[in-house]
Amino acid sequence: MTSLTTSLRLLTSTLAMSLATVPAWAEQSAPVLTLELNAAQPSDKGCRLTFLVSNNLGADLTKAAFEIALFNEAGVVDRLTVLDFKELPAGKTKVTRFDLAATDCTRVSRVLINSATECAGTGIEPAACMRKLKTDTKTGIAFGV
Repeated sequence: MTSLTTSLRLLTSTLAMSLATVPAWAEQSAPVLTLELNAAQPSDKGCRLTFLVSNNLGADLTKAAFEIALFNEAGVVDRLTVLDFKELPAGKTKVTRFDLAATDCTRVSRVLINSATECAGTGIEPAACMRKLKTDTKTGIAFGV
C-alpha cells in the first residue's frame, strides 16, 4: 500500500509540474511584437535611441509607429513624440535608430509606449501592435507600456 501511495504522489507531482510548464511554452509560441530599447547615446542632434524590433505576429507589418512619452529624472513627462518603425517583415529582426533633438540622454529616466499610432498589414488588427507588444531594455532607462 505504501509503494502505491508513493507512486501516486510521484505521478501527481510529475503531472502537476508538466501542466505548470504548458503556459510558458504556449506563451513562447504566441504571436508577439518585441521591442527592445537597446541603447541610448548622445548624438550631434541630442539623444540617439536604438531599438531592436522583432515581428513575430505571423504577417508583415506595412506600417508600425508608436507614440512615446519621455520622462525626465524627476519622473515628469518631458516630451511626447512618434517613432515610425516603417515596414517590419514577418519573422525578421530589425535595428532602428531615432535621434531626438535637444534631448539629453542622461536626463531620460523612462520611455513609455503610450499608444500605437499606426499598425497595418494584411491580416493584422490595428490593435495588435499594442495588445501583442512585449518590451525589454538593455539600458538603465525604464522602458515599457
